[in-house]
Amino acid sequence: MAAKILIVEDEIAVREMLTFALKNNGFETFEAGNSEEALNIVSKNNINLVLLDWMLPGKAGVDIAISLRSSINTKELPIIMLTAKSEEFDKIMGLESGADDYITKPFSTKELIARIKALLRRSAPQANMEVVTFGSINLNPMTHKVKDGDKNIILGPTEFNLLHFFMTHPERVYSRTQLLDFVWGANVYVEERTVDVHILRLRKSLESEASKYIQTVRGAGYRLSK
Repeated sequence: MAAKILIVEDEIAVREMLTFALKNNGFETFEAGNSEEALNIVSKNNINLVLLDWMLPGKAGVDIAISLRSSINTKELPIIMLTAKSEEFDKIMGLESGADDYITKPFSTKELIARIKALLRRSAPQANMEVVTFGSINLNPMTHKVKDGDKNIILGPTEFNLLHFFMTHPERVYSRTQLLDFVWGANVYVEERTVDVHILRLRKSLESEASKYIQTVRGAGYRLSK
């Protein structure tokens, strides 16, 4: 079954270009020109991924991302931010609003398709379906559920896969580059700073004690350790 992609973009020409490219690559597409249309489509369809333009009439793309992340039904929905903003601060702001990835305009459709496929792979069930436990954290790849003690933790696809990787490879330090290769994929270009943002989001989602398991090793990277 084809993945369902929602394109949220107010420029009709850009929407048409994206729709053409996505359909040629086997995706089913939905289109929205503003936040109201976008949220309405998400509520009525089983959308697999959202391409979200930063600059929209009315509610901005970052605000839509925040809305999606604040709802229990869409908290795990993969989001790629489309932005003309190239400054690092703007990119980090987009990620911190809830986006899993971003791509700066102008971009090649080949790169965008590669990013979409990579994020959908990260959102898919893990190859290793065994339940894993570390300290107070329990992660079930089959059901995509995480518990910290008795508390259910809802994570986006990237944070889930990042935590799953750490829990299956504890007590070892991984550089940002290694984490990008293992979690994001070796053939996908994402800036190393992106790893820091997702680590921060993962820590915020966990209970205070469990968040300390994810340790920063100065000058080397990150590790999961008690």
